[in-house]
Amino acid sequence: MGRPPTKPIKFRDGFYIEIRNRGKNSGIKLHRDTKAQMLRTIKEYELTKDVIILGESKNGKWVNKTPIVHVVES
Repeated sequence: MGRPPTKPIKFRDGFYIEIRNRGKNSGIKLHRDTKAQMLRTIKEYELTKDVIILGESKNGKWVNKTPIVHVVES
């Protein structure tokens, strides 16, 4: 057992999405280098998972401040 980490997370440059199981509050964050790769990943997961587009990170800072929830009507 050690002490919890106190250093903030540094995000790499690129696009981030979060993939969650439907109805759950936690998920995993996925990093993609280009917007085209991010959109391809969204298409792959959108039918079975909840997809939240976190946005683009440049130099460790977020370009947009609010995440976008991607909902597919079934």
